[in-house]
Amino acid sequence: MGSAVRVLAEATPATRDRYVDLLRVGSLAVVVLGHWMMAAVTPDGVGNLLAVVPALQPLTWLLQVMPVFFFVGGFSHALSYRSLLRKRPEGSAASASAASTTSADSVYAAFLRARLQRLLRPTMVFVLVWGVVALLVQLLGGGGGLTGVTLRLVTQPLWFIGIYLAMVAFTPPLLRLHERYGWGAFAGLAGAAAAVDVLRFAAGVPYVEFLNFAFVWLAVHQLGFLRADGRLGTVSASGTVSAPGTGLRALRSLRVPALLAGGGLIGAVVLVAAGPYPLSMVGMPGEKVSNMAPPTLALLAHGLWLVGAVELLRAPAARLLARPRAWRTVVAANGVAMTAFLWHLTAMLGVYGALLALDVPLPEPATAAWWAQTPLRLAAAAVLTAALVAAFRTFEHPAPPTATTPAPGSGPLAALGATLCLLGVLGLSMVGLGGLLEGRTALLIAIPVSAPAAVAMTLGGWLLVERAGRGAR
Repeated sequence: MGSAVRVLAEATPATRDRYVDLLRVGSLAVVVLGHWMMAAVTPDGVGNLLAVVPALQPLTWLLQVMPVFFFVGGFSHALSYRSLLRKRPEGSAASASAASTTSADSVYAAFLRARLQRLLRPTMVFVLVWGVVALLVQLLGGGGGLTGVTLRLVTQPLWFIGIYLAMVAFTPPLLRLHERYGWGAFAGLAGAAAAVDVLRFAAGVPYVEFLNFAFVWLAVHQLGFLRADGRLGTVSASGTVSAPGTGLRALRSLRVPALLAGGGLIGAVVLVAAGPYPLSMVGMPGEKVSNMAPPTLALLAHGLWLVGAVELLRAPAARLLARPRAWRTVVAANGVAMTAFLWHLTAMLGVYGALLALDVPLPEPATAAWWAQTPLRLAAAAVLTAALVAAFRTFEHPAPPTATTPAPGSGPLAALGATLCLLGVLGLSMVGLGGLLEGRTALLIAIPVSAPAAVAMTLGGWLLVERAGRGAR
């Protein structure tokens, strides 16, 4: 593993934006640490530390970093899709229009397959392993206490996979909008998010708030397109990293990030102080309004401030990542980041389960004894996560592509498959894995979905994407 990482690190092109890799790993690491810290586990169940100690909720303005991951996704998706477009075969002049349509169709299928492999291979292994565990637990008559809570909680982070799948699927049309309208495309999505909140809070229109799962997160994703085209003052239009510069040039390159950070922070403060939005940027148990589910305009403003803030830190981070040891660490972490994210709740709940099995007293959350025990719990969760990563990391690496080209008409088939994957993963995040034999369901867009049905949709959709995009380079 060490030698492979060293080879990959040394082979990194000089034009690669290493900071994007750091942001990807760093954002997932912060999410993992946040989940471990927020879990307030007692023998009666799992609560939220931020609900126990509301004074800690302002910390979510630093620790809710999912917008950074989606922003980085937009940057990477733009470069990846454009790279595939440049490599597509050209048709003859007589059939230029038909050839262009067919080629774009094939590129879309290739793009979806490449992106979904990295996401769904480790995800489906995780789901199938936990599905077998859930079935055994139920057949043996278990499923109560912390075990039942675990079967419900371990799939909840899959909502992130579902939203990310939607971003991948919408990349080509939204990239075309970006290339035509630039900042206007972002403004359109942000304006739509604002309109949804007006209809929700001022007009009381039912169910309209769920549209912001698309508008808010796709607006953040659109910022990644702007970065890829140098509109944030940090990279060139081709995606090549620009030098941070010195003096006046450096200040000019920081102008847009500073405006995003300052404007987003001020906007979020005003919206929370004067509007119907809660202080916490993560969901709280029992709250009537959440900034996360569904996302709100306040969360979008929070995303703007985070994007601006991380872009302001690019120059010092670039100097750090120029050091071989630092870059090797990022390369190694990137190779297992998704696996660690999928299994980190399993590790955390496993630690608590072991403590209960050994009759180790669990102090009341937020007490002095609880805080004193926290470093040991975090260290144990980190060790167990590392062991799970070692067991399952091989599934994070996609299979090598074959030498053929996707067939004409493969684009719609791939889009259908991506839609099924999206619905299946989101459904599984909602229903959990408890009560498999009873057919326990959750409501997904007015449709009752059970865990087996969600798994079947995800697997079926993935097979469609694989069939449509097989052989793409």
